[in-house]
Amino acid sequence: MKLKITLEKSPIARLAAQKGTIAALGLRKIGQSVIKEDNPSVRGQIFTVRHMVKVEEINE
Repeated sequence: MKLKITLEKSPIARLAAQKGTIAALGLRKIGQSVIKEDNPSVRGQIFTVRHMVKVEEINE
């Protein structure tokens, strides 16, 4: 299974760790989406910035 992660809120004026997590996920602009494998490390990153992203599960 994969996860589609979409940036919905700006990382401006957020904690440095949250900005770094958004960058590590490969997100730069609001509305941009990336597809990542579903694993514990990605789930942890999503949990850190859960208030700024939207997550959808993709079955392939």
